[in-house]
Amino acid sequence: MSTDIETAKRNAATLAVKDHFPPSPSYIGIGSGSTIVHVVNAIKSLNLPNISQIAFVPTGYQSRRLITDAGLRDIKFDSLPAGVLIDVAFDGADEVDEELNCIKGGGACLYQEKLVATQARKFVCVADYRKLQGRLLSQWPSVPIEVEPLAAYRVLSVLRTLGSTGPAIREGSIAKAGPIKTDQDNFIIDAPFPTLLLHSDIAKAKAEGKVVEGRGQGGLWEVVNLALAIKALEGVLSVGIFSGINGMQAAGIGDGTGGQKPVAAYFGMEDGSVAVRGADEQGQVRLRDNKN
Repeated sequence: MSTDIETAKRNAATLAVKDHFPPSPSYIGIGSGSTIVHVVNAIKSLNLPNISQIAFVPTGYQSRRLITDAGLRDIKFDSLPAGVLIDVAFDGADEVDEELNCIKGGGACLYQEKLVATQARKFVCVADYRKLQGRLLSQWPSVPIEVEPLAAYRVLSVLRTLGSTGPAIREGSIAKAGPIKTDQDNFIIDAPFPTLLLHSDIAKAKAEGKVVEGRGQGGLWEVVNLALAIKALEGVLSVGIFSGINGMQAAGIGDGTGGQKPVAAYFGMEDGSVAVRGADEQGQVRLRDNKN
């Protein structure tokens, strides 16, 4: 029997909260999107006696309303005490690859989502089976980019030289309403690229004696290289590729910040199970199934 999408999201959220909600947290990051509704419900169902002492850090207006409507206490990101990390951040994703790189920003909250993720000890992704892919841009069509409006047309032009086919400023759903604005009053550019390579794809190609750098040659980009190339453009505030290191790896470096990549991604599957892509302390990623 096939599980509907909302049930799949609920199953993933329930297990993610069970596995990763700390016993005595001070700060919890709450992301954006339809899946996070189920995360908040799963947290409420824990019936924690100290719930009023926990501060929930939203990634935007929508998630702040979700927190307050649930009767939880919210705190703005810039009100976090200096040097303090969020205990765990839960958020959704538009697509997740085999190495736990993510595309986020379909809901136009990518800058604040990245702020919260990179200030968390652990970032945990919650999604449904449609987001479970081998490579980014397998099904999701484009990379979301938050850009200052004055620079938008210049950024569009440079994106084309990087190999994007038809990058465009995201428009609102109402005719003549103009471009969508983020919480920071910026534009979102959606930039299509060919399916992105993994770091392991580059390593495999080199081992076979092939010249594949993943820096745009032949239109092919490796995830991290593309994220860095776009972020370097003047006027770009944030890129909707979450790559690099995760929170556990960042803790080993000891620079007082978290990582962009999730330590685990939970996917509610069609058969009612939850598939989990998780990274160990060395960053090796494994996929396991949790049958109900």
